[in-house]
Amino acid sequence: MSTDSVQCAADKIARMCAAPRGVVALWQDASAVLAEVVPYYRTPCWFTVDPASLLMTSHYHFGMDEFPSAWLAAEYCEDDVQSVPAVIRSRTGLSTLHEAADGDPSRSPRWQRNRTLGGDQELITRLCTRSGETWGALTLYREEGAQLFTDKEKAFLHEISPVLAGGARRALLYGQATEPEYADSPGLLVLDDEWNIESATPGVDRWMADLPGGDWASGELPVSVIALAARVLHSVECHQPGEIALSRVLSRSGAWLALHGACLSSTRRRRVAVIIEPAHPSRLYPLLMSAYGLTEREKEVTAMVLQGSSTSQISAALSVSAYTVQKHLDSIFAKTGVRSRRDLVSTVFFRHCEPRLRDNEKRTVADRPVRGGPWPTDFPGDVGR
Repeated sequence: MSTDSVQCAADKIARMCAAPRGVVALWQDASAVLAEVVPYYRTPCWFTVDPASLLMTSHYHFGMDEFPSAWLAAEYCEDDVQSVPAVIRSRTGLSTLHEAADGDPSRSPRWQRNRTLGGDQELITRLCTRSGETWGALTLYREEGAQLFTDKEKAFLHEISPVLAGGARRALLYGQATEPEYADSPGLLVLDDEWNIESATPGVDRWMADLPGGDWASGELPVSVIALAARVLHSVECHQPGEIALSRVLSRSGAWLALHGACLSSTRRRRVAVIIEPAHPSRLYPLLMSAYGLTEREKEVTAMVLQGSSTSQISAALSVSAYTVQKHLDSIFAKTGVRSRRDLVSTVFFRHCEPRLRDNEKRTVADRPVRGGPWPTDFPGDVGR
């Protein structure tokens, strides 16, 4: 495939990742473009990931509405040469089953499972933004006898990984805005190129009223929204496909809000979509506190274990000794009823993220927005699921 064709495919993916759309629609459209550059067997398997814990929160595999329970358990509990969680936490963020098995995948239980669906090769890549937040993962397969995944194909996947990660993030925000889950769910505003409001989700009112420099009640847009929209249109004029404008604004109430802007394609005028969300910390942390009674420091240690950090890395990050880290781990294990780091990761996943993944399976079938983050039962201020 020519260099121009590869760049064209990358530009297509950038544009579709910039536009507000649901997660499943994004995965479907991206799959079609990926096939032009990285041929695969049957269909990819896409995952969304909670960036705080790196635990899977949804999967989309056309033709497989439900991820087999035994396969899901294997991802978090089985010793194998390759798994989605291990690749997500790895240094490179990309792995093929053949390379992980030193050219002989027949010894891998994972390879045996893939063979039941006709797959022989498997490539897993992490979807991580340039700022370091992981929002998803992608698995591609090839049948027996097909060419091994090439270095050029891996390089292309490495190039588009941050773009797809940002697309997954925006798709989750879009779903929260169109069907709010929490009292502080994001809001979506669509403007034309003269700053007239074309549409707004019900949840956007509270955020617009809290932004300084405007009067939402009388229809006057906040300065921050206009400035963001202007940046979006400027990027289009400069022919930057899929360019995303981001800004953080201190609200009137004293909280920080994050604004995301992107240009929408239109047969008439250019339109700009603006998503406003609270720049709040991960919902995982209060969950760990309430579910297990962890202290603030134990919560930090647990979060780093979920991220795959070693004892020495935790020790350095928290400026404590390795002995102190182990004492914290002993307390965490006792409170959560586990005996090892792997057990801790598995327990947090199956208690707080597996219910989310199963609910997302039902949502996908019903054509409803996919949710990110852990299951919300333990959170205050929930408005519905």
